[in-house]
Amino acid sequence: MAYHAGVDAEATLEPALQKRGHRLTRPRRLVWDALRSADRHLTAEQVAARVHEVDPDVNLASVYRSLALFAELDLARESHLGVDNASRWEPAHPDDHFHLVCRSCGEVQHHAGDLVEQLRVQLRTRQGFDADAIDLVVSGHCDRCAEAQP
Repeated sequence: MAYHAGVDAEATLEPALQKRGHRLTRPRRLVWDALRSADRHLTAEQVAARVHEVDPDVNLASVYRSLALFAELDLARESHLGVDNASRWEPAHPDDHFHLVCRSCGEVQHHAGDLVEQLRVQLRTRQGFDADAIDLVVSGHCDRCAEAQP
């Protein structure tokens, strides 16, 4: 299942681009479609592979530029999930959805809860720090891998 299935990608993407003076180009639409249809977090190279299935003329540099622009427009999130050193990309989501990363199989799950908001309030009240964004990654073992452990 895709992270954000059911939302018209162009209806979200085009107004966001136009608001900041950018056009909806074919490479941008293809990168957006690849992100939106993914059932997991993707590296830029994985996004490029999906784009190349539709249009082999879109180069990796265009994919990187599109991802960077989407991050700048708060349409996509780049995360370092501890699986390897590669950045992972996904459509943007609220901070209260944080990442659970399995150290055995590399599966990444989203968890929604109020812990991030509690952290935000605590930082504000105890430290006087107003957090713009919180990217929380929790590592451990998914239920399948935990069951397989002796």
